Amino acid sequence: MPLARAWSVALIGIEGRPVEIEADIGAGLPGTKLVGLPDAGLREAKDRVRAAVRNSGQRWPDSNVTLGLSPADLPKDGSGYDLGIAAAVLAASGAVPSPKLLGTVLLGELALDGRVRPVRGVLPALLAARKAGYRRAVVALESLAEGSLVGGIDVVGAERLGDVIAWLCDEGRLAEAEPEREHPRPEQSDLADVVGQPEARWALEVAAAGGHNLLMTGSPGVGKSMLAMRLPGLLPDLGDDEALEVTAVHSVDGSLERDSPLVRVPPFVAPHHSISVAALIGGGTGIAAPGAISKAHRGVLFLDEAAEYGGERLDALRTVLEEGEVRIARSRGSVRYPARFQLVLATNTCPCAPPRETECRCSPAARRRYLAKLSGPLLDRVDLRVRMRPATAMNVAGEQQPEPTARVRERVVAARERAAKRWSGHGWQTNAEVPGPVLRREFALPAEATRLLDRGLNRGAITARGADRCLRIAWTLSDLDEADEPTADHVAAALEFRDRRAA
Repeated sequence: MPLARAWSVALIGIEGRPVEIEADIGAGLPGTKLVGLPDAGLREAKDRVRAAVRNSGQRWPDSNVTLGLSPADLPKDGSGYDLGIAAAVLAASGAVPSPKLLGTVLLGELALDGRVRPVRGVLPALLAARKAGYRRAVVALESLAEGSLVGGIDVVGAERLGDVIAWLCDEGRLAEAEPEREHPRPEQSDLADVVGQPEARWALEVAAAGGHNLLMTGSPGVGKSMLAMRLPGLLPDLGDDEALEVTAVHSVDGSLERDSPLVRVPPFVAPHHSISVAALIGGGTGIAAPGAISKAHRGVLFLDEAAEYGGERLDALRTVLEEGEVRIARSRGSVRYPARFQLVLATNTCPCAPPRETECRCSPAARRRYLAKLSGPLLDRVDLRVRMRPATAMNVAGEQQPEPTARVRERVVAARERAAKRWSGHGWQTNAEVPGPVLRREFALPAEATRLLDRGLNRGAITARGADRCLRIAWTLSDLDEADEPTADHVAAALEFRDRRAA
Protein backbone atom coordinates (compact mmCIF):
# COMPACT_ATOMS: atom_id res chain seq x y z
CA MET A 1 0.00 0.00 0.00
CA PRO A 2 1.98 3.11 -1.20
CA LEU A 3 2.00 5.92 1.37
CA ALA A 4 3.89 9.24 1.37
CA ARG A 5 3.92 12.42 3.41
CA ALA A 6 4.44 16.12 2.83
CA TRP A 7 4.02 19.11 5.10
CA SER A 8 2.30 22.49 4.98
CA VAL A 9 1.06 25.05 7.54
CA ALA A 10 -2.44 25.99 8.69
CA LEU A 11 -3.04 29.56 9.85
CA ILE A 12 -5.37 30.45 12.72
CA GLY A 13 -5.22 34.23 12.59
CA ILE A 14 -1.50 34.94 12.41
CA GLU A 15 -0.56 31.84 14.39
CA GLY A 16 0.53 28.87 12.31
CA ARG A 17 0.40 25.14 13.01
CA PRO A 18 2.24 22.54 10.90
CA VAL A 19 -0.04 20.20 8.95
CA GLU A 20 1.02 16.72 7.83
CA ILE A 21 -0.38 15.77 4.42
CA GLU A 22 -0.64 12.00 3.91
CA ALA A 23 -1.36 10.41 0.54
CA ASP A 24 -2.45 6.79 0.46
CA ILE A 25 -2.91 4.94 -2.83
CA GLY A 26 -4.95 1.79 -2.29
CA ALA A 27 -7.08 -0.70 -4.12
CA GLY A 28 -10.57 0.19 -5.25
CA LEU A 29 -12.40 2.23 -7.79
CA PRO A 30 -10.60 5.34 -9.06
CA GLY A 31 -11.40 8.37 -6.92
CA THR A 32 -9.92 10.93 -4.56
CA LYS A 33 -11.08 11.50 -0.99
CA LEU A 34 -9.90 14.41 1.16
CA VAL A 35 -10.31 14.21 4.96
CA GLY A 36 -9.22 16.42 7.85
CA LEU A 37 -11.84 19.22 8.22
CA PRO A 38 -11.26 20.97 4.87
CA ASP A 39 -13.37 23.97 3.90
CA ALA A 40 -15.15 24.33 0.54
CA GLY A 41 -12.10 25.86 -1.17
CA LEU A 42 -9.82 23.12 0.08
CA ARG A 43 -12.23 20.34 -0.95
CA GLU A 44 -11.84 21.57 -4.51
CA ALA A 45 -8.08 21.09 -4.25
CA LYS A 46 -8.25 17.47 -5.44
CA ASP A 47 -9.62 18.60 -8.81
CA ARG A 48 -7.10 21.45 -9.15
CA VAL A 49 -4.18 19.23 -8.18
CA ARG A 50 -5.23 16.38 -10.49
CA ALA A 51 -5.35 18.72 -13.49
CA ALA A 52 -2.06 20.39 -12.52
CA VAL A 53 -0.29 17.03 -12.20
CA ARG A 54 -1.54 15.83 -15.58
CA ASN A 55 -0.64 19.12 -17.28
CA SER A 56 2.85 18.89 -15.78
CA GLY A 57 3.54 15.66 -17.67
CA GLN A 58 2.84 13.28 -14.79
CA ARG A 59 0.25 10.51 -14.38
CA TRP A 60 -2.44 10.69 -11.74
CA PRO A 61 -3.01 7.28 -10.01
CA ASP A 62 -5.82 5.22 -11.57
CA SER A 63 -6.93 3.88 -8.20
CA ASN A 64 -8.37 5.03 -4.90
CA VAL A 65 -6.43 7.99 -3.45
CA THR A 66 -7.04 9.05 0.16
CA LEU A 67 -5.60 12.36 1.34
CA GLY A 68 -5.45 13.01 5.08
CA LEU A 69 -4.61 16.35 6.68
CA SER A 70 -3.44 16.08 10.27
CA PRO A 71 -4.23 17.24 12.98
CA ALA A 72 -7.64 16.03 11.83
CA ASP A 73 -9.56 18.20 14.32
CA LEU A 74 -7.94 21.45 13.15
CA PRO A 75 -10.07 23.46 10.67
CA LYS A 76 -8.22 24.06 7.41
CA ASP A 77 -9.09 26.54 4.73
CA GLY A 78 -7.59 28.11 1.66
CA SER A 79 -5.68 26.80 -1.31
CA GLY A 80 -2.17 26.86 0.15
CA TYR A 81 -2.11 23.06 0.57
CA ASP A 82 -2.24 22.35 -3.18
CA LEU A 83 1.52 22.10 -3.62
CA GLY A 84 1.90 19.78 -0.63
CA ILE A 85 -0.94 17.55 -1.81
CA ALA A 86 0.60 17.24 -5.26
CA ALA A 87 4.02 16.37 -3.82
CA ALA A 88 2.55 13.74 -1.48
CA VAL A 89 0.56 12.03 -4.26
CA LEU A 90 3.52 12.00 -6.65
CA ALA A 91 5.78 10.58 -3.94
CA ALA A 92 3.22 7.90 -3.05
CA SER A 93 2.90 6.88 -6.70
CA GLY A 94 6.67 6.65 -7.09
CA ALA A 95 6.90 9.48 -9.63
CA VAL A 96 9.30 11.45 -7.41
CA PRO A 97 11.59 10.44 -4.52
CA SER A 98 10.54 11.55 -1.06
CA PRO A 99 13.78 12.30 0.90
CA LYS A 100 13.68 16.05 0.14
CA LEU A 101 10.13 16.28 1.47
CA LEU A 102 11.36 15.48 4.96
CA GLY A 103 11.81 18.73 6.89
CA THR A 104 10.28 20.80 4.06
CA VAL A 105 7.01 22.76 4.08
CA LEU A 106 5.25 23.53 0.82
CA LEU A 107 2.98 26.55 0.39
CA GLY A 108 1.26 27.40 -2.87
CA GLU A 109 -1.89 27.17 -4.93
CA LEU A 110 -1.81 25.27 -8.20
CA ALA A 111 -3.36 26.49 -11.42
CA LEU A 112 -4.82 23.88 -13.76
CA ASP A 113 -1.82 24.21 -16.10
CA GLY A 114 0.65 23.61 -13.27
CA ARG A 115 1.60 27.17 -12.38
CA VAL A 116 2.30 27.82 -8.69
CA ARG A 117 0.30 30.78 -7.46
CA PRO A 118 1.02 32.82 -4.31
CA VAL A 119 -1.17 32.52 -1.23
CA ARG A 120 -1.79 34.75 1.75
CA GLY A 121 0.01 34.37 5.05
CA VAL A 122 3.38 33.09 3.83
CA LEU A 123 5.34 35.08 6.42
CA PRO A 124 3.47 33.90 9.56
CA ALA A 125 3.34 30.37 8.13
CA LEU A 126 7.12 30.26 7.73
CA LEU A 127 7.63 31.74 11.20
CA ALA A 128 5.57 28.85 12.59
CA ALA A 129 7.46 26.33 10.45
CA ARG A 130 10.80 27.62 11.71
CA LYS A 131 9.59 27.42 15.30
CA ALA A 132 8.50 23.81 14.69
CA GLY A 133 11.97 22.88 13.44
CA TYR A 134 11.52 22.75 9.67
CA ARG A 135 14.67 23.56 7.71
CA ARG A 136 13.37 24.37 4.23
CA ALA A 137 10.30 25.83 2.49
CA VAL A 138 9.04 25.90 -1.09
CA VAL A 139 6.77 28.81 -2.02
CA ALA A 140 5.47 30.47 -5.16
CA LEU A 141 8.01 32.58 -7.01
CA GLU A 142 5.94 35.73 -6.29
CA SER A 143 6.10 34.97 -2.54
CA LEU A 144 9.86 34.47 -2.48
CA ALA A 145 10.67 38.02 -1.34
CA GLU A 146 8.16 37.74 1.49
CA GLY A 147 9.38 34.30 2.54
CA SER A 148 13.00 35.41 2.58
CA LEU A 149 12.21 37.79 5.44
CA VAL A 150 12.22 34.78 7.78
CA GLY A 151 15.73 33.90 8.85
CA GLY A 152 16.84 30.46 9.97
CA ILE A 153 14.99 28.57 7.22
CA ASP A 154 15.97 28.06 3.57
CA VAL A 155 13.25 29.44 1.29
CA VAL A 156 13.14 28.69 -2.42
CA GLY A 157 10.59 29.68 -5.06
CA ALA A 158 8.90 27.70 -7.82
CA GLU A 159 7.13 29.04 -10.88
CA ARG A 160 5.56 25.75 -11.94
CA LEU A 161 4.84 22.34 -10.47
CA GLY A 162 7.26 20.90 -13.04
CA ASP A 163 10.05 22.89 -11.41
CA VAL A 164 9.25 21.30 -8.03
CA ILE A 165 9.19 17.82 -9.59
CA ALA A 166 12.60 18.40 -11.20
CA TRP A 167 13.97 19.67 -7.87
CA LEU A 168 12.68 16.60 -6.00
CA CYS A 169 14.33 14.38 -8.62
CA ASP A 170 17.63 16.30 -8.35
CA GLU A 171 17.28 17.38 -11.96
CA GLY A 172 16.96 21.11 -11.39
CA ARG A 173 17.19 23.93 -8.90
CA LEU A 174 14.57 26.27 -7.53
CA ALA A 175 14.94 30.05 -7.42
CA GLU A 176 16.59 31.66 -4.41
CA ALA A 177 15.82 35.08 -3.00
CA GLU A 178 17.91 38.06 -4.03
CA PRO A 179 19.51 40.20 -1.32
CA GLU A 180 17.05 42.70 0.14
CA ARG A 181 17.44 46.19 -1.29
CA GLU A 182 17.16 49.36 0.73
CA HIS A 183 13.93 51.16 -0.06
CA PRO A 184 13.73 54.89 0.67
CA ARG A 185 11.08 56.07 3.09
CA PRO A 186 7.99 57.00 1.05
CA GLU A 187 7.26 60.67 0.71
CA GLN A 188 4.65 61.94 3.15
CA SER A 189 2.82 65.20 3.65
CA ASP A 190 4.73 67.85 5.60
CA LEU A 191 3.64 69.60 8.78
CA ALA A 192 4.77 72.88 7.27
CA ASP A 193 1.65 72.75 5.07
CA VAL A 194 -0.64 73.30 8.07
CA VAL A 195 -1.55 76.94 8.65
CA GLY A 196 -1.65 78.05 12.29
CA GLN A 197 -3.06 75.68 14.93
CA PRO A 198 -0.09 75.83 17.34
CA GLU A 199 -1.96 73.99 20.13
CA ALA A 200 -3.00 71.16 17.81
CA ARG A 201 0.51 70.89 16.36
CA TRP A 202 1.93 70.59 19.87
CA ALA A 203 -0.68 67.96 20.78
CA LEU A 204 0.27 66.01 17.64
CA GLU A 205 3.94 66.10 18.64
CA VAL A 206 3.14 64.89 22.16
CA ALA A 207 0.94 62.12 20.73
CA ALA A 208 3.75 60.99 18.43
CA ALA A 209 6.37 61.10 21.18
CA GLY A 210 4.37 59.01 23.65
CA GLY A 211 2.11 56.90 21.45
CA HIS A 212 -1.00 58.59 22.88
CA ASN A 213 -4.54 58.69 21.49
CA LEU A 214 -5.78 62.07 20.27
CA LEU A 215 -9.14 63.80 19.78
CA MET A 216 -9.38 66.93 17.65
CA THR A 217 -12.61 68.97 17.72
CA GLY A 218 -13.37 71.93 15.51
CA SER A 219 -15.28 73.38 12.61
CA PRO A 220 -14.95 71.94 9.09
CA GLY A 221 -11.80 72.96 7.26
CA VAL A 222 -9.69 73.95 10.27
CA GLY A 223 -7.09 71.26 9.52
CA LYS A 224 -8.08 68.22 11.58
CA SER A 225 -7.60 65.74 8.75
CA MET A 226 -4.42 67.47 7.54
CA LEU A 227 -2.82 67.09 10.95
CA ALA A 228 -3.91 63.48 11.35
CA MET A 229 -2.46 62.48 7.97
CA ARG A 230 0.88 63.97 8.98
CA LEU A 231 1.19 61.95 12.19
CA PRO A 232 2.82 58.87 10.56
CA GLY A 233 5.61 61.13 9.23
CA LEU A 234 6.53 62.01 12.82
CA LEU A 235 6.78 58.41 13.99
CA PRO A 236 10.09 56.50 13.88
CA ASP A 237 10.46 53.54 11.56
CA LEU A 238 9.45 50.17 12.95
CA GLY A 239 12.09 47.96 14.53
CA ASP A 240 12.83 44.48 13.18
CA ASP A 241 10.44 42.63 15.49
CA GLU A 242 7.70 45.23 15.07
CA ALA A 243 8.11 45.21 11.28
CA LEU A 244 7.73 41.43 11.13
CA GLU A 245 4.66 41.61 13.39
CA VAL A 246 2.99 44.23 11.19
CA THR A 247 4.02 42.45 7.99
CA ALA A 248 2.49 39.21 9.26
CA VAL A 249 -0.90 40.90 9.66
CA HIS A 250 -0.71 42.46 6.20
CA SER A 251 0.39 39.10 4.78
CA VAL A 252 -2.74 37.38 6.12
CA ASP A 253 -4.78 40.29 4.74
CA GLY A 254 -3.10 39.95 1.34
CA SER A 255 -2.09 43.61 1.10
CA LEU A 256 1.70 43.30 0.91
CA GLU A 257 3.73 44.79 -1.92
CA ARG A 258 5.66 42.08 -3.76
CA ASP A 259 8.79 44.15 -4.38
CA SER A 260 9.15 45.46 -0.81
CA PRO A 261 7.00 43.27 1.45
CA LEU A 262 8.57 44.28 4.77
CA VAL A 263 6.50 47.07 6.36
CA ARG A 264 8.95 49.54 7.91
CA VAL A 265 6.77 52.67 8.02
CA PRO A 266 3.97 52.80 10.62
CA PRO A 267 0.71 52.12 8.73
CA PHE A 268 -2.03 54.74 8.45
CA VAL A 269 -5.58 53.39 8.20
CA ALA A 270 -8.56 55.74 7.71
CA PRO A 271 -11.81 53.79 7.16
CA HIS A 272 -15.04 55.47 6.05
CA HIS A 273 -17.67 55.99 8.74
CA SER A 274 -19.98 53.50 6.97
CA ILE A 275 -17.61 50.61 7.78
CA SER A 276 -19.21 47.59 9.45
CA VAL A 277 -18.21 46.32 12.88
CA ALA A 278 -16.78 43.15 11.33
CA ALA A 279 -14.64 45.15 8.89
CA LEU A 280 -13.45 47.42 11.70
CA ILE A 281 -12.72 44.81 14.36
CA GLY A 282 -12.27 41.73 12.18
CA GLY A 283 -14.58 38.88 11.21
CA GLY A 284 -16.11 37.08 8.30
CA THR A 285 -17.13 33.49 7.70
CA GLY A 286 -14.95 30.61 8.81
CA ILE A 287 -11.73 31.81 10.42
CA ALA A 288 -12.07 35.54 11.13
CA ALA A 289 -9.97 37.86 8.96
CA PRO A 290 -8.12 40.88 10.39
CA GLY A 291 -10.03 44.16 10.55
CA ALA A 292 -8.96 47.77 10.12
CA ILE A 293 -7.70 48.01 13.70
CA SER A 294 -5.25 45.14 13.14
CA LYS A 295 -4.08 46.60 9.82
CA ALA A 296 -3.26 49.76 11.83
CA HIS A 297 -1.15 47.77 14.33
CA ARG A 298 1.93 49.80 15.37
CA GLY A 299 0.56 52.70 13.35
CA VAL A 300 -2.37 55.12 13.28
CA LEU A 301 -6.11 54.49 13.05
CA PHE A 302 -7.80 57.72 11.98
CA LEU A 303 -11.57 58.05 12.38
CA ASP A 304 -12.67 61.22 10.61
CA GLU A 305 -16.17 62.49 11.42
CA ALA A 306 -15.99 60.23 14.48
CA ALA A 307 -19.51 61.08 15.67
CA GLU A 308 -20.92 59.58 12.47
CA TYR A 309 -19.53 56.10 13.19
CA GLY A 310 -22.20 55.30 15.74
CA GLY A 311 -21.92 53.96 19.25
CA GLU A 312 -21.67 50.27 18.27
CA ARG A 313 -18.52 50.75 16.20
CA LEU A 314 -16.83 53.22 18.54
CA ASP A 315 -17.55 51.32 21.73
CA ALA A 316 -16.16 48.15 20.14
CA LEU A 317 -12.76 49.85 20.38
CA ARG A 318 -12.80 50.28 24.15
CA THR A 319 -11.36 46.91 25.19
CA VAL A 320 -8.91 46.87 22.28
CA LEU A 321 -7.45 50.23 23.31
CA GLU A 322 -6.65 48.81 26.75
CA GLU A 323 -5.34 45.38 25.75
CA GLY A 324 -3.64 46.03 22.41
CA GLU A 325 -5.16 42.93 20.77
CA VAL A 326 -8.54 41.69 19.59
CA ARG A 327 -9.98 38.22 20.20
CA ILE A 328 -12.65 37.03 17.77
CA ALA A 329 -14.64 33.83 18.30
CA ARG A 330 -16.30 32.06 15.38
CA SER A 331 -17.79 28.60 14.86
CA ARG A 332 -14.58 27.32 13.24
CA GLY A 333 -12.33 28.64 15.98
CA SER A 334 -11.11 31.67 17.90
CA VAL A 335 -8.33 33.93 16.67
CA ARG A 336 -6.24 36.71 18.15
CA TYR A 337 -4.89 39.61 16.15
CA PRO A 338 -2.54 42.32 17.45
CA ALA A 339 -4.10 45.79 17.50
CA ARG A 340 -1.83 48.22 19.34
CA PHE A 341 -2.43 51.44 17.43
CA GLN A 342 -2.73 55.17 18.03
CA LEU A 343 -6.33 56.27 17.77
CA VAL A 344 -6.90 59.71 16.25
CA LEU A 345 -10.47 61.03 16.31
CA ALA A 346 -11.70 64.12 14.48
CA THR A 347 -15.18 65.53 14.92
CA ASN A 348 -17.21 68.67 14.37
CA THR A 349 -18.76 70.53 17.27
CA CYS A 350 -22.39 70.13 16.13
CA PRO A 351 -24.54 68.52 13.41
CA CYS A 352 -24.81 71.60 11.17
CA ALA A 353 -21.04 72.23 11.37
CA PRO A 354 -20.85 75.82 10.05
CA PRO A 355 -17.49 77.39 9.11
CA ARG A 356 -17.83 79.73 12.12
CA GLU A 357 -19.31 78.61 15.42
CA THR A 358 -21.23 81.88 15.74
CA GLU A 359 -23.32 80.78 12.73
CA CYS A 360 -24.46 77.54 14.39
CA ARG A 361 -28.24 76.98 14.33
CA CYS A 362 -28.28 73.89 16.56
CA SER A 363 -29.98 73.94 19.93
CA PRO A 364 -27.90 73.15 23.03
CA ALA A 365 -29.70 69.80 23.30
CA ALA A 366 -28.81 68.92 19.69
CA ARG A 367 -25.16 69.77 20.29
CA ARG A 368 -25.10 67.60 23.41
CA ARG A 369 -26.72 64.68 21.58
CA TYR A 370 -24.21 64.98 18.75
CA LEU A 371 -21.13 64.98 20.98
CA ALA A 372 -22.67 62.29 23.22
CA LYS A 373 -22.12 59.82 20.37
CA LEU A 374 -18.56 59.75 21.68
CA SER A 375 -19.27 57.90 24.91
CA GLY A 376 -17.63 58.72 28.21
CA PRO A 377 -15.81 55.36 28.49
CA LEU A 378 -14.32 55.88 25.03
CA LEU A 379 -13.23 59.45 25.71
CA ASP A 380 -11.69 58.30 29.00
CA ARG A 381 -9.28 56.23 26.89
CA VAL A 382 -8.30 59.23 24.74
CA ASP A 383 -5.25 60.85 26.29
CA LEU A 384 -5.10 64.19 24.45
CA ARG A 385 -8.02 66.42 23.54
CA VAL A 386 -7.58 69.64 21.64
CA ARG A 387 -10.06 72.26 20.43
CA MET A 388 -9.14 73.79 17.07
CA ARG A 389 -10.15 77.29 15.97
CA PRO A 390 -10.52 78.59 12.39
CA ALA A 391 -7.47 80.28 10.91
CA THR A 392 -7.80 84.07 10.73
CA ALA A 393 -5.11 84.67 8.08
CA MET A 394 -3.19 82.60 5.57
CA ASN A 395 0.07 84.50 5.98
CA VAL A 396 1.01 87.11 8.58
CA ALA A 397 4.02 89.36 7.93
CA GLY A 398 6.86 88.62 10.33
CA GLU A 399 5.23 85.42 11.62
CA GLN A 400 7.57 82.50 12.15
CA GLN A 401 7.23 79.79 9.50
CA PRO A 402 5.74 76.47 10.72
CA GLU A 403 8.24 73.78 11.59
CA PRO A 404 8.62 71.03 8.97
CA THR A 405 8.03 67.39 9.74
CA ALA A 406 11.76 66.53 9.72
CA ARG A 407 12.57 68.91 12.57
CA VAL A 408 9.66 67.82 14.74
CA ARG A 409 10.44 64.17 14.02
CA GLU A 410 13.94 64.60 15.46
CA ARG A 411 12.46 65.64 18.81
CA VAL A 412 9.92 62.82 18.68
CA VAL A 413 12.57 60.18 17.97
CA ALA A 414 14.78 61.49 20.78
CA ALA A 415 11.86 61.40 23.24
CA ARG A 416 10.93 57.87 22.17
CA GLU A 417 14.50 56.71 22.64
CA ARG A 418 14.51 58.08 26.20
CA ALA A 419 11.25 56.27 26.95
CA ALA A 420 12.39 53.00 25.34
CA LYS A 421 15.60 53.05 27.40
CA ARG A 422 13.66 53.69 30.61
CA TRP A 423 11.15 50.87 30.02
CA SER A 424 13.56 48.44 28.31
CA GLY A 425 13.63 46.14 31.34
CA HIS A 426 9.85 45.76 31.17
CA GLY A 427 9.48 45.29 27.41
CA TRP A 428 7.53 48.50 26.68
CA GLN A 429 8.41 50.87 23.87
CA THR A 430 6.29 53.96 24.59
CA ASN A 431 4.86 55.73 27.62
CA ALA A 432 1.32 54.93 26.47
CA GLU A 433 1.97 51.20 27.00
CA VAL A 434 3.02 51.48 30.65
CA PRO A 435 0.38 50.19 33.12
CA GLY A 436 -0.87 52.65 35.72
CA PRO A 437 0.18 50.56 38.77
CA VAL A 438 3.80 50.62 37.58
CA LEU A 439 3.72 54.42 37.27
CA ARG A 440 2.18 54.79 40.73
CA ARG A 441 4.43 52.33 42.57
CA GLU A 442 7.79 51.80 40.87
CA PHE A 443 7.98 55.27 39.28
CA ALA A 444 5.93 57.28 41.78
CA LEU A 445 6.29 61.07 41.56
CA PRO A 446 6.73 63.37 44.59
CA ALA A 447 3.54 64.56 46.29
CA GLU A 448 4.11 68.18 45.23
CA ALA A 449 4.20 67.07 41.57
CA THR A 450 0.87 65.21 41.75
CA ARG A 451 -1.00 67.59 44.03
CA LEU A 452 -3.07 69.03 41.18
CA LEU A 453 -3.86 65.52 39.96
CA ASP A 454 -5.07 64.53 43.43
CA ARG A 455 -7.31 67.59 43.49
CA GLY A 456 -8.88 66.60 40.17
CA LEU A 457 -9.55 63.09 41.47
CA ASN A 458 -11.07 64.45 44.68
CA ARG A 459 -13.42 66.72 42.73
CA GLY A 460 -14.42 63.90 40.39
CA ALA A 461 -13.14 65.83 37.38
CA ILE A 462 -11.13 62.80 36.20
CA THR A 463 -11.35 59.07 36.75
CA ALA A 464 -8.63 56.76 38.07
CA ARG A 465 -7.97 55.66 34.48
CA GLY A 466 -7.76 59.31 33.45
CA ALA A 467 -5.25 59.95 36.23
CA ASP A 468 -3.05 57.12 34.97
CA ARG A 469 -3.19 58.55 31.47
CA CYS A 470 -2.24 61.98 32.82
CA LEU A 471 0.85 60.42 34.37
CA ARG A 472 1.77 58.86 31.01
CA ILE A 473 1.38 62.22 29.26
CA ALA A 474 3.48 63.88 31.97
CA TRP A 475 6.29 61.38 31.34
CA THR A 476 6.10 62.14 27.62
CA LEU A 477 6.30 65.88 28.26
CA SER A 478 9.35 65.34 30.46
CA ASP A 479 10.96 63.24 27.72
CA LEU A 480 10.42 66.05 25.23
CA ASP A 481 11.98 68.47 27.75
CA GLU A 482 14.85 66.01 28.38
CA ALA A 483 14.03 65.98 32.10
CA ASP A 484 14.74 63.05 34.41
CA GLU A 485 11.16 62.87 35.67
CA PRO A 486 7.94 64.90 35.37
CA THR A 487 7.50 68.04 37.44
CA ALA A 488 4.34 69.73 38.69
CA ASP A 489 4.28 71.80 35.48
CA HIS A 490 4.31 68.65 33.36
CA VAL A 491 1.42 67.16 35.35
CA ALA A 492 -0.54 70.42 35.04
CA ALA A 493 0.03 70.47 31.28
CA ALA A 494 -1.08 66.84 31.06
CA LEU A 495 -4.31 67.71 32.92
CA GLU A 496 -4.86 70.59 30.54
CA PHE A 497 -4.66 68.16 27.63
CA ARG A 498 -7.15 65.81 29.26
CA ASP A 499 -9.87 68.29 30.21
CA ARG A 500 -9.68 71.96 31.07
CA ARG A 501 -12.26 71.53 33.83
CA ALA A 502 -9.92 69.17 35.67
CA ALA A 503 -7.61 72.04 36.56
